[in-house]
Amino acid sequence: MKPFLLLLALGLFVRCTDSCAQTLALKGLQQPVEIIRDRWGISHIYAQNDHDLFMAQGYVAASDRLFQLEIWRRQATGTTAELLGKKELKRDIGSRLFKFRGNLTAELTHYHPRSALIINAFVEGINAYIREIRQTPEKLPFEFKVLNTLPDYWTPEIVISRHQGLLSNVKDELTNARIVALVGADKLRELQWFHPAKTANEPDLTLDKIIDKEEIFQPILELYEAFRAPLKFTKDDKKAGLTPAFDIDRWYEEEKANVGSNNWIISGKRSQSGYPMLANDPHRAQSVPSLRYWVHLHAPGWNVVGAGEPSLPGVSVGHNDVASWGLTIFETDNEDLYVYETNPQNANQYKYQGKWENLKILKDTVKVAGGPPEVITLRYTRHGPVVFEDASRRKLYAVRAGWLEVGCAPYLASLRMNQARTWEEFRTACSFSRIPGENMIYADKNGHIGWQAVGISPIRKNWTGLVPVPGDGRYEWAGYLPIQLLPHKKDPVEGYVVTANNNMTPVDFPNRNAIGWTWANPVRAHRIEEVLNAGKRMSLQDFATLQTDYLSGTARTLVPVLLKALESRKETKETAKVISLLQGWDYQLTPHSIAAAVYVQWETELKKAVYQSTVPEIIQPYFKTLPTKRLIDWIITPRPAFGADPVKARNELLVSSLGKALQALTARLGSNIDQWQYGQAKNKHITLTHALSDWVSADQRAKINLGPLPRGGYGEVVGNTGNNLNQEHGASFRILVDTEDWDNTLGINSPGQSANPDDPHYADLFELWAKDGYFPVYFSKDKIKNVADRTWTLKPN
Repeated sequence: MKPFLLLLALGLFVRCTDSCAQTLALKGLQQPVEIIRDRWGISHIYAQNDHDLFMAQGYVAASDRLFQLEIWRRQATGTTAELLGKKELKRDIGSRLFKFRGNLTAELTHYHPRSALIINAFVEGINAYIREIRQTPEKLPFEFKVLNTLPDYWTPEIVISRHQGLLSNVKDELTNARIVALVGADKLRELQWFHPAKTANEPDLTLDKIIDKEEIFQPILELYEAFRAPLKFTKDDKKAGLTPAFDIDRWYEEEKANVGSNNWIISGKRSQSGYPMLANDPHRAQSVPSLRYWVHLHAPGWNVVGAGEPSLPGVSVGHNDVASWGLTIFETDNEDLYVYETNPQNANQYKYQGKWENLKILKDTVKVAGGPPEVITLRYTRHGPVVFEDASRRKLYAVRAGWLEVGCAPYLASLRMNQARTWEEFRTACSFSRIPGENMIYADKNGHIGWQAVGISPIRKNWTGLVPVPGDGRYEWAGYLPIQLLPHKKDPVEGYVVTANNNMTPVDFPNRNAIGWTWANPVRAHRIEEVLNAGKRMSLQDFATLQTDYLSGTARTLVPVLLKALESRKETKETAKVISLLQGWDYQLTPHSIAAAVYVQWETELKKAVYQSTVPEIIQPYFKTLPTKRLIDWIITPRPAFGADPVKARNELLVSSLGKALQALTARLGSNIDQWQYGQAKNKHITLTHALSDWVSADQRAKINLGPLPRGGYGEVVGNTGNNLNQEHGASFRILVDTEDWDNTLGINSPGQSANPDDPHYADLFELWAKDGYFPVYFSKDKIKNVADRTWTLKPN
């Protein structure tokens, strides 16, 4: 068992005194607000009304994460080219094309009975801080000085932007269509793990006769991809954008494979305390600063602590004084790609139900740094934004996105969850949560646990949603599946619920085409269930050990097959040592393990070899990753395609992959196997590089970049650390809750709460996080005061 790390040496901390107390005047505030920042950078906000509570949250978030919020604002408003030049024009066009253009009043009131007040107050708080900092530009975060710019003011439209939401599968639809066009639907079903499916012919991947198999290889989703791609800073001119080397398809595959989460709940009959317990660790891209931001909100009707994103009011994952909740991705399918025939006499008309229908056309102007403004044309069909026109063939392509409906701003429905005090109230809150699709779990002090899948889910009566379809009226959504009809459980007899992005729906689920067909490998979920069913009552220490567990279920399956294949081979001194290491290995991918280094490199080489032997070269640009499910199935039961003697060919593949792995490790780590520990700077590690690292001095670079620190794990263990040697994905935020006592909650956030490298909370949690440690998340005010490092009193100006 790995050591249980917890930063609890309170005697070493200096308690906040009058010297770290500050009174600030804030225009717009109605009553005084007290903000206690604790030893780990969490701001505990005590207000006397809703307006002041969320105004203070916005103010504090801006004080910690101003540049992060500015980049969010520019992406949301389609104004990156104004700062960064013409290379960002397509991003801005995409952002404006997919801007929410529905009823803003209905949108702002969807998320909570007082969400319009809350969102406006939150924006007011952000703007209050921006106003202050613009008046004292010498205090600007260094990023603004490097880019020679100022932060601009927020509006409610920025808060409800969908630009960074975890959306859906329109890119997969186009990829599927291309693969079907090249090798047929049967081959795609053979390679991809579509499930749950009743028959071998499911899902239906038939392309409509109107879909031309040659035309779909054009850059149809270029604007959509530009709007969704991460912002990268290039060295040539200090401008940001997609560099020529940036591979959007590879990035998308890695995001799809690694963006996920674990969560689980147990009832009191399975815990040492006798109370329900909850664990959650969302897996996203690692960055400095991180995506997540802890906060504690306290006012009449509110007492909630946890994390969300600094750009959003409320708490997405956490607990109040009665209940706790968490999330993982649940695969709903809320996007479709439509293809239209245009009128040869009028390119601004498209055919719908046998008649020509006018496009909706908007004009807009994008400011561009270093050049004149660009006047752009945005066009819409009845289904959604037009992303591509093939004028020579008279075709239009548009994306229908359920997330452009009212109520689809990511995570904002958490505001209702923040105040839920019963399972019934929580399920009602879930019914307002439309984006992203999620497994919401719940545990309360009164002994109840529950799970509710959420997400906006279009009902498709006559197609699967996995390939593009004509927009001529034959393929229409029949409304949306009510969220409470999605899978759910209350107080299950087994006493637990585990979700890890794996399939949780039965094969005969009604409205099958409203939810996804591809899910994560269930190996993480199976490992969690295995530990929960081990026959002991669980404690928070057990939860912490499980949440950072590095046992590879795939290794436990494949290594015995490899060892069997090696039995008949002549051993060298090197392979004998490797065999001995693997025979005595516990399948844990711990940083100190040499066997883990050998195994992970071998699995990597094996995946490459099986991929090359099974995926036709013609589709490799589109089908980049073979599901682990297929790899295991074909290794355990060798395919005829391996050769005349499939078992012999399989064994040759296993052994040759091991040889390649040893060569790769020797080249990277040297010839001494005793120096091949898995976690090290040349192997599995974490290095965080600031986006503007190349544009500051060496001294500043040393302050803003972090690592390397050794890591364990990989992408398919509970302690998910992604599949690259430098950890680029995984859990930066974790929370563990025992509902018996909220002061016993444990948490972590990497690398720290603040984005200011001069703030002690910039990277104070990085090493603790890298060692899989936690800090206590105190809830009662007396305990919070004992670990305070700063107190602000905000007073009306």
